[in-house]
Amino acid sequence: MHHERLDHWQHNHVFGQDQKRSGETRTLIVVVLTLAMMVWEILAVIVYGSMALLADGLHMGSHAVALSINAFAYIYARRHAHNARFSFGTGKVNTLGGYTGAILLALFAALMAWESLIRLLNPVEIAFNQAIWVASIGLLVNGASVFILGEHHEHSHDHEDHHDHHDHHHDHNLRSAYLHVLADALTSLLAIFALLIGKYFGAVWMDPVMGIVGAILVSRWSLSLLKSTSAILLDERGSQDITQHRYLSLKEHSHPH
Repeated sequence: MHHERLDHWQHNHVFGQDQKRSGETRTLIVVVLTLAMMVWEILAVIVYGSMALLADGLHMGSHAVALSINAFAYIYARRHAHNARFSFGTGKVNTLGGYTGAILLALFAALMAWESLIRLLNPVEIAFNQAIWVASIGLLVNGASVFILGEHHEHSHDHEDHHDHHDHHHDHNLRSAYLHVLADALTSLLAIFALLIGKYFGAVWMDPVMGIVGAILVSRWSLSLLKSTSAILLDERGSQDITQHRYLSLKEHSHPH
């Protein structure tokens, strides 16, 4: 009886997933930066008793958790790249990390909008000088994080799908991490603007209004990331693929064998 080994008909789907990406290293650096900022602010709470510092410290902590998920996705995809259980490789693990990050980003935007609405309806006394100081330090840390992650998202070769759609070849996990720190930087920038207006012109309402504006912008980024990552996870066909498929079908039916 003739026997033929099955592995002759098999090929791997690693596609470079076993290689360490620059996005992994950059995300880990930003996680460390964010955690360091969080620890510094919580220590400052013990010394100064500032609730503003505590709130910002907890906010930093929540984003550190989200960024840690992005970092975990990189490490998991790399370590399991040769695992036979993943029939088509671990390329979609990074996309799943991006999708999870987008959901968390949407939740943060919703919480930001809710808190801002409460502050708008029930104004509270703001310690402007202290709040501006906190926001300024936060802006510097988040600005450094934005620079580290960069908008120059590296193109992946994950073969997450077999489409020609350009957006499907981006590192969505890195984009998710980038949007988290960009959202933080935007929040700090809007906060500084609102606090300066409030301090010098007495417009206390500007602080929650800028919070709502920031929440709207962040939610738009989140929805964009959710749309692009879900398309890959569900193997959605691009319009070009569908058009080509229809053309080939019509051609086949018009020239029957």
